[in-house]
Amino acid sequence: MGDTLEFSDIYQEVKGSWNDGRLRFSKQNVVYKSSKTGKVDSIQAGELTLAQWRRVCLGHGIKLGTSSGHVYKYDGFRDTDFEKISEFFKANYKVELTEKDMCVKGWNWGTAKFSGPLLSFEVNDSTAFEVPLSNVSQCATGKNEVTLEFHQNDDTEVSLMEVRFYVPPSQSDERQDPVEAFAENVLSKADVIQATGDAVCIFKELQCLTPRGRYDIRIYPTFLHLHGKTFDYKIPYTTVLRLFLLPHKDQRQMFFVISLDPPIKQGQTRYHFLILLFSKEEDLTLTLNMSEEDVERRFEGKLSKNMSGSLYEMVSRVMKALVNRKITVPGNFQGHSGAQCITCSYKASSGLLYPLERGFIYVHKPPVHLRFEEISCVNFARGTTTTRSFDFEIETKQGNQYTFSSIEREEYGKLFDFVNAKKLNIKNRGFKEKKGMKGKIDEYSDSDDDQHDAYLERMKAEGKIREEGNDSEESDGESDESFNPGEEDDDIAEEYDSNASASDSSEDGDDSDDASEKKKAKKPKVVKEKKERKPRKEKKQKETGGPKRPMSAYMLWLNSSRERIKSENPGISITEISKKAGEMWRQLGKDEKEEWDTKAGEAKRNYEKAKQEFKESGGGATSSSKKESRKSGGKKEEKKRKSASADKDRERGGGNDSFKSKEFIETSESSSDSDHKSKSKRKKESDEEEEEAVSTPASSEEESD
Repeated sequence: MGDTLEFSDIYQEVKGSWNDGRLRFSKQNVVYKSSKTGKVDSIQAGELTLAQWRRVCLGHGIKLGTSSGHVYKYDGFRDTDFEKISEFFKANYKVELTEKDMCVKGWNWGTAKFSGPLLSFEVNDSTAFEVPLSNVSQCATGKNEVTLEFHQNDDTEVSLMEVRFYVPPSQSDERQDPVEAFAENVLSKADVIQATGDAVCIFKELQCLTPRGRYDIRIYPTFLHLHGKTFDYKIPYTTVLRLFLLPHKDQRQMFFVISLDPPIKQGQTRYHFLILLFSKEEDLTLTLNMSEEDVERRFEGKLSKNMSGSLYEMVSRVMKALVNRKITVPGNFQGHSGAQCITCSYKASSGLLYPLERGFIYVHKPPVHLRFEEISCVNFARGTTTTRSFDFEIETKQGNQYTFSSIEREEYGKLFDFVNAKKLNIKNRGFKEKKGMKGKIDEYSDSDDDQHDAYLERMKAEGKIREEGNDSEESDGESDESFNPGEEDDDIAEEYDSNASASDSSEDGDDSDDASEKKKAKKPKVVKEKKERKPRKEKKQKETGGPKRPMSAYMLWLNSSRERIKSENPGISITEISKKAGEMWRQLGKDEKEEWDTKAGEAKRNYEKAKQEFKESGGGATSSSKKESRKSGGKKEEKKRKSASADKDRERGGGNDSFKSKEFIETSESSSDSDHKSKSKRKKESDEEEEEAVSTPASSEEESD
């Protein structure tokens, strides 16, 4: 048999709910760790005084008792586990594991026995059920009965509210009432908060973020009392799981966080964390309301009667001594700005995420604490609104997901290295560590980073060659003509132009003359001179049949090393070849790179020589001549279209005759003749009226003289 025995999926009853965890028996101690809270129960082997094997609702269970009076019960064992556990106890512990039968008759009368922190109800010397007195919140007495009320647990679907015991009157001892004796035994071990006596110390007007407000904190020997203007909270030290002391990012404030299980309640609101905010500049001189002998005996040198220092140091020091738990502080993590936290958002509220040595904690709204043991995997995701930030997702083994968003991209490298050092499973990296790690870094790396990018290297080389080609051919090419309204050809007559030709119709001669005189009288339209636009740079046309551009030093090396990389990494994909090649290229020495730089320079000189020969042979002129012919042809067609449209407009709007459709023209000749006669008649009448009008003013003047 080995030195240890380990069992998983072992359950412990905590205020009406079953919490699973792992149990380990070793030669030195018995250790149980809860999967939900991470709380560890350690029982030294020399303190064990009782070990019972019992049949319970979850199979089989073990009940362990210690010399200090504590009782621990663990359920979830199999029937076959009894033999090996019993042998281990015989070999390593002083106590023997005995089988204990439970009473299943269902009787509701029997004997109540108080054994340590348990109230045992027995029927015929067999235990029917046990009540942990630490779960009792209140005890009330009646004439012949005692009522026990229990603390409620939010994690349970069904909770036991109260139990009533009928206590018959006793004939033997009349000096003490049996009901009162029963109640005293319950209250001596019950978790009933009674503010008796003076507080050890009081901290006035402390700023509390959760629950929000300013509270006076009164420290009692067994509980913590928060006294505010509206609400009061009493927190037993037994419900405190952990203490955290976290520096704010501004380096001027401190968070003191108290983790609670079960949480404090206000209506339907549950507060699993008590968060206090302190300024580093606040100092305090504290005097404990105890004698020096009592302080030394109770706290064993952890506290002294008179203390002075920063306010947050005083509060954390007193809480550490009373709760008897270590204070967790941030580890070696440092962000991009040098702070020990990361600014992010959780559920639309901005806060701070602290990577700790054994977990993550987010403050402050809502506070979240995640231990590494309960994390299934983490994931780095792109930001939903901008590429300047990313999201950090944490998925727990229970299936819950926590997304911390809007983290600055500069924090990615530090956070990734921290997660990788803690050996957490990264979801989008998979199980192939190196492969996924490089791919993830490339996804978020900035273009200014030193990481080699084969595609970027190739694009830079091609752009450099393209610029050199444009500079050499800039004098040969012609720029596109820009549109200048004041420099248009005058041979195109627009319908609004003053040089537009008159209508060919003979019938509107006089009207057209009058119209021309009116147009001449009008002030000529001044065309504002527009600044001449700079000619556009001609887009370089791809030369067909020309020499191929030279490769960069890296591309030459990659072509020669591709087969070797494939042989060394069988089954590697095309994209992974580029990543692997980038790593290898960065690791090459200067001497090796100079060899390929020389080859690249030689290839470039050969390219320029071949390109010059290609131009001299007339290879590059054909494409430019074709482009010019396309330009001139397109310009002529545009002029033709404009002149044709102008002629049509003049034909439609040049004379006073109304427009006649095809159906009207095809009517009988008599109708057309009659129209012509009526028009000529109207013209003659109008001429006679004009002559009379001209002669009338002259006669009137003679008469007046």
